[in-house]
Amino acid sequence: MTAITSPLGITCGDPAGVGPEIALRAAAAVAGDALRIYGDADYLLDLCARLGLRDRFQRCEDGECSDDRVGVVHVGSWSSAALRPIPTAEGGAAQFACLERAISEALAGTVRGLVTGPMSKTAVNLAGQSFVGHTEHLALRSGLQADDVTMMFLGPHLRLALVTTHLAVRDVPQAITKSRVIRSACHLGQALVRLDGPQGYPRGRRLIVAGLNPHAGESGLFGDEERDAIVPAVDELATRHPFAGELLLEGPVPAETAIRLAAEGRVAGVVAMMHDQATIPSKALDWGAAVNVTWGLPFVRT
Repeated sequence: MTAITSPLGITCGDPAGVGPEIALRAAAAVAGDALRIYGDADYLLDLCARLGLRDRFQRCEDGECSDDRVGVVHVGSWSSAALRPIPTAEGGAAQFACLERAISEALAGTVRGLVTGPMSKTAVNLAGQSFVGHTEHLALRSGLQADDVTMMFLGPHLRLALVTTHLAVRDVPQAITKSRVIRSACHLGQALVRLDGPQGYPRGRRLIVAGLNPHAGESGLFGDEERDAIVPAVDELATRHPFAGELLLEGPVPAETAIRLAAEGRVAGVVAMMHDQATIPSKALDWGAAVNVTWGLPFVRT
């Protein structure tokens, strides 16, 4: 087996949710790589035994694990309250502690990247933490602002970057700014160069910026966000790498048109303005195959 300098870290998410079993089954299916799972080691190893996976896992003491088995890092014991299948403060505290431990080790270079299981935002807030999502919290813990990173969904049909993430729909229009559009488009452009450049851009070099409003605002009839934020961002990006020669940027384009062109393989990626504008098509077309990536962190996170 090829030597690996540091393992990949996996957080289970909500102890009472699907995350622990999914994390164990996924880790057991991976061969030839070093992995670490964060959680209640006693609970997880018992679950491994019940799933018939025990031989693939070992308790990881002080970060010392053999490379041919998955290490289970004990962060803390999960109480019966934490394992209740409803959001609880105990469950929120348990999953937040695991995420914090994993982030600390990623920042220290102990693990080379993170794969995060699904968390209950309600439970974490019941535990007294202000938490709206992994994307924002990972940025904060890395010494960044939320606007320094971009949520992306990268899948076989669609590659999407979001300008805004976890906001109430009523708050989205004022959150669409020129700087945020520029950040998301630049990050998606960087990702496409990494993904497609070595392959000669099989989906072409076009990247589309979607509008927020129906028909991309119809010249101001249905909103001003396109005119005030999106058009100026696209104009400025024309002179920036990777759009000055590497990729062609277009927009704003009506969102339904942008998604259709991307689904047909006619454009390389789409910059979406809001959460559901990206997640609905991604989950409809790429369910089970798309990866949520936080771009802009000092380590890889999916």
